[in-house]
Amino acid sequence: MAAASDFARSVLEAIQALAGTTSCKGVQIARLKEWAIANDCWIEPKTLGTFSDRGSENEVYASPDSRHVYKLNDFRYSDDNLTPFFERIQVHNQLFSDCAYDLIGFAENRDGKVCAVLCQPFILSQREATQQEIDKEMQHLGFNKEMDEGYFTNGDYDIFDAVPNNVLMGDDGHLFFIDTIIFKANTGGINTYRSLSPRVSKS
Repeated sequence: MAAASDFARSVLEAIQALAGTTSCKGVQIARLKEWAIANDCWIEPKTLGTFSDRGSENEVYASPDSRHVYKLNDFRYSDDNLTPFFERIQVHNQLFSDCAYDLIGFAENRDGKVCAVLCQPFILSQREATQQEIDKEMQHLGFNKEMDEGYFTNGDYDIFDAVPNNVLMGDDGHLFFIDTIIFKANTGGINTYRSLSPRVSKS
């Protein structure tokens, strides 16, 4: 992940120096595909396992050994460049280390979009967590609930989509936050989330 993040940042910095803009996500994605192919980390999704589900940003595959899930993330919630995506993965891994992501490469999803391929442990769960259980755990982690849509903040980071189908009650009674959206606080994350989230557009 560090190598891919550094490469994406170098593309951003080059464009910013040349054109004075940070709106370069499309260019970064195209260059990342070239970089992934050149560095033997371009993946064919069929090698990951069995297609399982499609969420707002992830195409999900179950590994043959049922020990991992693979998520093809289409960078939906990175607004104008990929920096928020890499920051988000790092923060997720710090907060929720028991279901951390490992960036293993890049691939095209079923829609032909270039995606980051994230590997995550498969969680043995009894059920989805309730919103009340999620609210209590987020408060324990130092996050205050701002409004519905699973929106919490601790002043440094805003977390969205912390809702039952993205948080599991493990067989051990522990909550696993398998799929949330994280932005640095006060960076317009709420507007990005609301403009791009199918959950909000359907409500």
